[in-house]
Amino acid sequence: MPLDQADLMPVAVLGATGGQGGAVAAALLGAGRPVRAVVRDPARGRARALAGAGAELVRGDLSDPASLAAAFRGASAAFAVTTPFQDGLDAEVAQGAAIVRAAAEAALPHLVMASVASADRDTGVPHFETKAKTEKLLAASGLPATVVAPAYFYDNALGGRDQVAAGLLTMPLPGDTPLQQVARQDLGRVVATVVADPERWIGERIEVAGDDPTPVRMAEEIGRAAGGTVTFLQSALEDLRDVNPDMFAMYRFFESGGYRIDIPALRERFPDVPWTSYAAWAGAQEWPKPRA
Repeated sequence: MPLDQADLMPVAVLGATGGQGGAVAAALLGAGRPVRAVVRDPARGRARALAGAGAELVRGDLSDPASLAAAFRGASAAFAVTTPFQDGLDAEVAQGAAIVRAAAEAALPHLVMASVASADRDTGVPHFETKAKTEKLLAASGLPATVVAPAYFYDNALGGRDQVAAGLLTMPLPGDTPLQQVARQDLGRVVATVVADPERWIGERIEVAGDDPTPVRMAEEIGRAAGGTVTFLQSALEDLRDVNPDMFAMYRFFESGGYRIDIPALRERFPDVPWTSYAAWAGAQEWPKPRA
């Protein structure tokens, strides 16, 4: 079957050296789509690794709309993600505005904007609200776009490796509270599916989750993968109130019901995504063996 002209054009990926952008770039390259990785510094190790995998590298910065517009020109689509935790919430809103402006200037055929699940529900979680502002700006722009809104990432557990070594998993949630989550690689596969069929997905807002383990089950699966026993310990949510108000608000949202993603319906919409379970994801990671 001859390739469609759009299939020969690159897909621009912002944040290609990060978690979400890296997963999207990997999924697109795995599907045989040309990738234009937009990076701050093409000389860095992760950028060079992308080039070695077949991606085209171009310089771009989320604070520089002109550089983004240049990266978008000649692309069939772009995946964009903003970052609230590096430069702050106001900077994230500015990043979203820069992306929308650049897509308009470049007449980008399809923008896939990363958000977060439940950002449209007035949760009060600060980094959900900044993404909601970008979603509203994007909708008002009239650009051909799709919003992909992932839940909590499995990968967040990797920050607790030291605890796992001590046989613990701590979170400020009751142990029996389901928490919808997703593997980054599955998010990447969803985005690859979306850019492959823009006519179907433009105008859609897609919330993404692959499993809903409780913290107790998370500890059990990590322990099984690590070859020992990992016990869940609920930490005090109130301890986060002053130290990290954003995380306090997020976990309070989780405790009060959290995301509302229809996982079975999502699987029907994306039957070609393998949908990694939490157990399968945990089993594929490298964990320290828990001490007895």
